Amino acid sequence: MTPMLASSATALAEVVAPDVSAIVTEDDAPLDNFPSEKQQRLLTESLYSSWSGPPPAQEGERRSFLAAANVGLFATPKEPPLVPDVLLSLDVELHEAWWQKEHRSYFLWEFGKPPDVVIEIVSNREGDELGLKRRRYAWMRVAYYVVWDPAGHLGGPALRAFEMRGHTYVPMDRAWFEATGLGLCAWEGVHEGRHDRWLRWHTADGGVVPTGAERAERERARAERLAAQLRALGIEPDETGP
Repeated sequence: MTPMLASSATALAEVVAPDVSAIVTEDDAPLDNFPSEKQQRLLTESLYSSWSGPPPAQEGERRSFLAAANVGLFATPKEPPLVPDVLLSLDVELHEAWWQKEHRSYFLWEFGKPPDVVIEIVSNREGDELGLKRRRYAWMRVAYYVVWDPAGHLGGPALRAFEMRGHTYVPMDRAWFEATGLGLCAWEGVHEGRHDRWLRWHTADGGVVPTGAERAERERARAERLAAQLRALGIEPDETGP
C-alpha cells in the first residue's frame, strides 16, 4: 500500500472502526458447485502466480493488490454483507493479524476503499446479479462490476461488465479495466483437467494471465526446445541443473 493510502486507511480505522464482535463474518456454508469453485480459483490463483500487479505508481514503486474469493464484503456494521465470488482490490494488504475477527473479512472501514473489481458467477436464477446485487455494489462504489453467466441462466451474453459513472453502473463495450491494467475475456480450454469455457484475466496485449501450472508447462516446453536445438548442434545439454 502506498504511504498516503496507508495513512488514510489507518486514520479512518482509528476514527470509525466499530465493534465487530457481534457481526457474523462466516457462516461455514459450502460452495454451491464444482464449476464455480474451479472458476474462482482460476481467477485468483493466476494473479498471484503470474501477474506483476497494477501499473506502477508515478514514483515507479510496485503496488500491492488483494484477490480473494467468497469473502464477506461489509460496507457498514449494520448492513448484511455481500459475498462476491471474486474481488480484486488495488493498493491494499491483508493485516498481519488476519485471524482476528476484525481483520478476517473485507471491511470497507478497515481497508479504506471498496474493491476495484467484483465478479459474480451465475449458477442459478436466484442470485439477482443484475438487480439487487448490482445496486448494492454501486452503492458501495465498486468501480467495476462483472457478471459471468456461462450457462445462460440470465439470457443475453455470458459476460457482462459495468463501470461506475456518477452514482450508477453503465454497461461497458468490453471488460477492460484501465486502472488495473487488466481485462476479462471468455476463454475455451482446459483448466485442472476440465475442458470448458472459462472467464480469464488478460493483459493489454491480449494474452491471458497464466496459472502457475500453465507457466510451469511453458517453461518445461521451452527447456525441451532448447535441449533439442543444442542436440542438433552436437551439444549434449546439461540436464542436471545448477
